[in-house]
Amino acid sequence: MHGSSPAAWTGVIMCLVGITIGGVALIPDPNWPLFWIGVVIALLAGVVGRVMAAAGMGVDRAEH
Repeated sequence: MHGSSPAAWTGVIMCLVGITIGGVALIPDPNWPLFWIGVVIALLAGVVGRVMAAAGMGVDRAEH
């Protein structure tokens, strides 16, 4: 199944956490340092997902 792997789940969860932190940081009075922390977490989600997939925790493309 496409994307059902620890690497994919970790990437998605990290991205959701980063977006949530960034969004909450903007309510009601913007907290810019916390916003940028959320942005960094969301961007690192892709890197972490790729590293985990390269380490063998992703979906094996040869199965399809």
